[in-house]
Amino acid sequence: MTTSAAPLPKPRRPWTRGRIATHAFLAFMTILWLIPLVYAVLASLRDYQYTAEHGYLSFGGFTLNNYVTAWQVGEFAQKFLNSAIITIPAVVLTLFLASMVAFVLARFNWTLNIVMLGAFTAGNLLPPQALLIPVYKMFQAFEVPFWFSASGTLLNSYWGLIAVNVGFQIGFCTFVLSNYMKALPKEIYESAMVDGASIWQQYWKLTLPLCRPSLAALATLEITWIYNEFFWATVLLQNGELFPITSSLTNLSGAFFTDNNLVAAGAVMIALPTIIIYFALQKHFVAGLTVGATKG
Repeated sequence: MTTSAAPLPKPRRPWTRGRIATHAFLAFMTILWLIPLVYAVLASLRDYQYTAEHGYLSFGGFTLNNYVTAWQVGEFAQKFLNSAIITIPAVVLTLFLASMVAFVLARFNWTLNIVMLGAFTAGNLLPPQALLIPVYKMFQAFEVPFWFSASGTLLNSYWGLIAVNVGFQIGFCTFVLSNYMKALPKEIYESAMVDGASIWQQYWKLTLPLCRPSLAALATLEITWIYNEFFWATVLLQNGELFPITSSLTNLSGAFFTDNNLVAAGAVMIALPTIIIYFALQKHFVAGLTVGATKG
């Protein structure tokens, strides 16, 4: 009876000066990036009167009242709902449309392939401020049924804001997904065609499941970007009751006095959804995004 030899332990890399300097630099940058977040969390848990008397570098005066007050004054319940109504459809539509365009660009060779990809990508190079007036005028002149929008146009409507977000984000998602799809083996598509799979089946049942890591990575980014976007909301929405969650911080700032601890509590609550989504999808985030951005 023979016994298999135990695997030899992998030799550890020596701690050279360069490796020590790299780890020291990364540790320093990590601490530097965490300081504002930790400071905001600590400030949100402290009473303003205590910090005004003892300074923000003191320790004490901890309370949860800032979160309760911020939730009530900032109307967080309604604003979170508004952001969900805007963000979820915008992200789903962006990924769905971008995946369809990317599938065509990656799987079919035709003359305008590069031109089409460049056109989609070039849209991300335009600053939103440069398109403010044309987009506003276009949405003001675009009449829709009153059951679709209470204003009769795309202004002051969730649909207009969703359309703008989709339009500005679809280019980046198309670029990433097309490069990711180009890296998929062609043999699986040849086998699918031999089995009689249609183009739609190749896209829906074959390509999308294989693109799950890149879709998860893009979903994380898109949720963060669209959720935090407030520029187009201030331009296209005229009713304050429709504003997204990012407007709640404005409600917490007074005309003559601002409770920074209260604003910090509001900022922490606003940031929580994106942090939770990132940690939920972190397994796919780095791998999916880097593969899609480097191959093709």
